[in-house]
Amino acid sequence: MSERRIMIVTHTRRPEATVAARSTARALIERGVVVMAPSDEAARLDVPGLVPVTPDESGSAAAGCEVVVVLGGDGTVLRAAERARGVGVPLVGVNLGHIGFLAELESEDLAEVVDAVVAREYRVEERMTVDARILAGGVQVAHTWALNEISIEKGPKDRMLDLTVDVDGRPLSRWACDGLVCATPTGSTAYSFSAGGPVVWPEVEALLVVPLSAHALFARPLVTAPTSAIGVDIVAPEKQGVLWADGRRSFPLPRNARIEVRRHPEPVAFARLRSAPFTDRLVAKFALPIDGWRGAAEARR
Repeated sequence: MSERRIMIVTHTRRPEATVAARSTARALIERGVVVMAPSDEAARLDVPGLVPVTPDESGSAAAGCEVVVVLGGDGTVLRAAERARGVGVPLVGVNLGHIGFLAELESEDLAEVVDAVVAREYRVEERMTVDARILAGGVQVAHTWALNEISIEKGPKDRMLDLTVDVDGRPLSRWACDGLVCATPTGSTAYSFSAGGPVVWPEVEALLVVPLSAHALFARPLVTAPTSAIGVDIVAPEKQGVLWADGRRSFPLPRNARIEVRRHPEPVAFARLRSAPFTDRLVAKFALPIDGWRGAAEARR
């Protein structure tokens, strides 16, 4: 029988995450599972039997693992997605940050995580990602992807960007703005949400386009088809700006750059231990007021 392997990715600068990772790794190792961790994190955790691996963005470090257990906030989940997406290994997120919208569980659920992973009692859910290309003079100069969003932003010394936007090859509008966010449904509760974009249920497949502080009458958030191709051109030659992927990877934009965003063929997989409705997650994460709710059954009385 082949050995079972699981990777742990931890926000080791959070003491509570380090403590949780040590206890989780020990519990899994005691139950006969080979537990791996990125080499720098493994050194900090210092758990006997923990196998250090060299991470890379192709996801090959997670190849052969059943799941990646992520202990931290949304930033840690995004970092783990870089490690696992290329090989399709699902993530189990345990929130040890602030809101932690990408993480399904909280620190008090660690024992449940260990039991479910060992028993393989979880379902795998795929989330769409986006692909972005930067072109200069029609030539591709950079290529990246994102789980939450691609954001095009002005540089620190720039006042505004002058952008034209097209959808599926047809011109849509021109905006003088601070930038633009192209988000997935998963990212609708991240940067897009802060910019006034809609919250989109994860089961919906769509691509969001949200202008940032645009000076225009028509500057509303847009929900396009998942097959749509979004094109963004920087009009003013003296304006450059920067492209961010999930707020983690940045790419300088050359003069007169064109950015093309569309759905990426490779999703990110999440291992879900529970079947709680997305509405309940919204209420819990944002502490939404629901006092006075009677429900459909009560309303019919």
